[in-house]
Amino acid sequence: MRRATFSLLLSLGLAASALAQTQPASTPDPLIRQMVEEISEKNLRDDIDKLVSFGTRHTLSDTKSKKRGIGAARNWVQQELEKYSKASGGRLKVVQDTFTIKPDGRRIDRPVLMANVMATLPGTDPTDKRVFIVSGHIDSRVSDVMNATADAPGANDDGSGTVAVMELARVMSKQQFPATIIFVAVQGEEQGLYGSTHLAKRAKKEGWNLVAMLNNDIMGNSTGHDPEIKAPTKLRVFSEGVPAAETPDEARLRRTLSSENDSPSRNLARYARTATQLYVPGHEVVLEYRPDRFLRGGDHTPFNQQGFTAVRFTEMNEDFRHQHQDLRQENGTEYGDLAKFMDFAYLRRNTGVNLAILANLALAPPAPENVGVLTAELTNRTQLQWQAPAAGEKPAGYYVLMRETSAPEWQQKFFVTDTKAELPFNKDNYIFGVVSVDAQGHESLPVLPKPVR
Repeated sequence: MRRATFSLLLSLGLAASALAQTQPASTPDPLIRQMVEEISEKNLRDDIDKLVSFGTRHTLSDTKSKKRGIGAARNWVQQELEKYSKASGGRLKVVQDTFTIKPDGRRIDRPVLMANVMATLPGTDPTDKRVFIVSGHIDSRVSDVMNATADAPGANDDGSGTVAVMELARVMSKQQFPATIIFVAVQGEEQGLYGSTHLAKRAKKEGWNLVAMLNNDIMGNSTGHDPEIKAPTKLRVFSEGVPAAETPDEARLRRTLSSENDSPSRNLARYARTATQLYVPGHEVVLEYRPDRFLRGGDHTPFNQQGFTAVRFTEMNEDFRHQHQDLRQENGTEYGDLAKFMDFAYLRRNTGVNLAILANLALAPPAPENVGVLTAELTNRTQLQWQAPAAGEKPAGYYVLMRETSAPEWQQKFFVTDTKAELPFNKDNYIFGVVSVDAQGHESLPVLPKPVR
């Protein structure tokens, strides 16, 4: 370790000791650990096999058959979620949210009645209006995006995300959370993100307090191709830097603070990395400072466009022989998105990543409000102030997060029970964030301070 780095960490540790009071629990929550361990690799595999058995799940495919096509697949997912609802005592509310898309001149050639299969686990605190969404897309495709009749197994793209959402609903619906969690298999991703766009616009129109959206798409194969790279312990998370829905005032503030690397979605990605380290040991969430892959899109994008915090989880190295491909043998190579090309132990760990994030966020108190850094005086110290959340559980206290402006991740945090903190560090040299925390150590997403006089 370099001497300068050691000195910095030492000074941060001394400051933390001086500021710390009775700290919340720093060990993993046994309940969250139990839920992560309950995720079943066998269930994930069986559910993939069932999805593949519908032949194709193309958005324009059959909706009347009970055995083939998108309609049969949607109905089966609904039926499975209703089983989990029964096991939850009816608390899990399952519906198909239908909507019609008109021909778009691109990938929709006729009016199509689509449906997102949604399972909502209402929060137990009537004053806590927070909502968290986890999604995968149920539709599939082959080489020709308009081919609605050929077999399109879609095992990994995106059967993996869909069955992860189902398994999360099965495990988490047995527990209670103060905030609401929505588990959803969206339709129409391959034709133009239609299901997620419908849901994001609905959330905006109805004024949902949507805190975070987790999109899971292509996250069940640990071995990439061209070149072949095995990465069974790594999962990428993509997050936008400059928010897509940024207002002119927000843009001016961002330029003032140079906070391009601190959007809410990017801080959700950092949160995901920390939760994974705590609850899925040996697994790593790799921070990708991009909204998505080159020339690609995903179901988190419409939520970003509506101003919501949203990220995408995708395997580390994709194998494009098994994505958007007709089933065929060519020059000794087998093409097609089949279950045999997946790694279900890897998918289980990635599902655990999602559970750790969702459970921590849904159990945590709401984030602090009106977080500010005082700038009225010329000083080399940092004075922060904020307000307690107006609704929901009262925090046991707050963590002030801190890192150097050049550091990609938070380096230190200080616990306080007051709604203000004065730190012996220059505000010009560090990035700060404030989170609410309960006695069990569940933390909210961080809120960056705005300059106040």
